[in-house]
Amino acid sequence: MIIRALALAAGLAGAAGFSQFPEFTQQYVQRLGGAVDELARSVQAFDRDAAALGLDRDEALTQLATGGVFGAARAETMRETLTRHARLSADLAALEGKGALSRVPLVAHFADPEIAGRTWQAYRPGVPVTAEGAIFAGSGFVSGWLAATFLLSLLRLPFRARGRRSRRGRRVEPVLHRPTQAPHGHKLRAVRGAAPARARARLPRDI
Repeated sequence: MIIRALALAAGLAGAAGFSQFPEFTQQYVQRLGGAVDELARSVQAFDRDAAALGLDRDEALTQLATGGVFGAARAETMRETLTRHARLSADLAALEGKGALSRVPLVAHFADPEIAGRTWQAYRPGVPVTAEGAIFAGSGFVSGWLAATFLLSLLRLPFRARGRRSRRGRRVEPVLHRPTQAPHGHKLRAVRGAAPARARARLPRDI
């Protein structure tokens, strides 16, 4: 009974968690698009400045890195911005326009900690009202139920083995019956053909 109750609780928790996947990922994609736009503005401004001096992007970064301590730090920051812009642009291209079910195999594109943290801070869980939300809720319930049942079964294995060993080691004592005594005043009737063994015993013949 306890195992069923725990499995039910795990199933409900799984349903509640999985049902939030469609809305959470949708808000993540929206914030991802905003981050890509912001980074794109910085990259475009840097490229314009470099082009005005007749430099490409790599040449501008090299000259910036040789401009003292501040220039080197600014060049490193710009390289990180360029790398992040390229990575988030690839994530947005993979996720944009996809439904909740199509986003499941693309979970690796939800890996930016800054965007995920901002999305979680502003996120408010809600009751799923779409078919996709119902599908995720059902999947979460089944997954939570099965996971809890499996883990609880593993935890019970040592106790089952100990119980088997204790039952095997227990000796079964024979049940002894006391001879039946005749009631007072009654004699036991002899049964025909049931003479005492001592009367039936014969001595061996001499050879």
